[in-house]
Amino acid sequence: MVERKSGATALEGDGKRILMIFGTPKTISLGHALGEAYAQGARSGGHVVRVIRLGELKFDPVLHSGYEQSQPLEPDLLEAQRQIHWAEHLVFVYPIWWGGLPALLKGFLDRVLLPGFAFKAHGREDQANKLLLGRSADLLVTMDTSPHYFRWKYGAPAHKQMIRTTLGFCGVKTLHLKEFAPAQSSTEEQRQQWLHQTEALGRQIGT
Repeated sequence: MVERKSGATALEGDGKRILMIFGTPKTISLGHALGEAYAQGARSGGHVVRVIRLGELKFDPVLHSGYEQSQPLEPDLLEAQRQIHWAEHLVFVYPIWWGGLPALLKGFLDRVLLPGFAFKAHGREDQANKLLLGRSADLLVTMDTSPHYFRWKYGAPAHKQMIRTTLGFCGVKTLHLKEFAPAQSSTEEQRQQWLHQTEALGRQIGT
C-alpha cells in the first residue's frame, strides 16, 4: 500500500503544503527571484505552494497596545492566519536591513503571531505553549554584509530573532537558513548559481 502524502485538497495535489511569505514591500528584487526559483522547484516535486506578498496586503503593522488590549485583525491578516494554519512548511524570503528584519515583516509577525493562535502565554518555553508545533520553515535571506562578518562582528541578531525567539517560540522548526550575500556586489554568474541552489532546495522539501 502506498502511503499518501498530506496535501491540502484533491484539486491541489498530495504534496507538502508550503506557504511562502515575501517579507518586503518591494515588488522586484533578488529575493523575489530566489523565492520564485524555490517555488518552481517545490512545485516540480509535486508540492503545493501558496504565496503571501506582504507589500500587497492592507494592514496596520503597528501593534499599538502590545498584547494588553485587543486589536482587531484586518481581513488580509485573518486570511494570513488561515494560510499559516493550513501550511506544513513556511518559507520566509526577506532582506536584512540595518541588521534586522524589514519593518513590514516585523509588523506582520507582531500582528499575526498572537496569543491563542501561535502560542498560549508569554515567557513559557514548554512544548504545550507552542501552538504551531509540527511545522517547519526555510529562511531565504539576502544582505550586503558577508555572512561571516554578520555573525562574528554583529552576532547575527536577525537570524536569532527569527529562528529562536519568533518561530522557535511558536513551535516552528527552521530547517534551512540560506544567506545570499553580498547581494549588491554579486555577479550575474553568482546570482544564477544562487537561483539553481534555491530551486534545488525547493525540490528536496519532504525528502
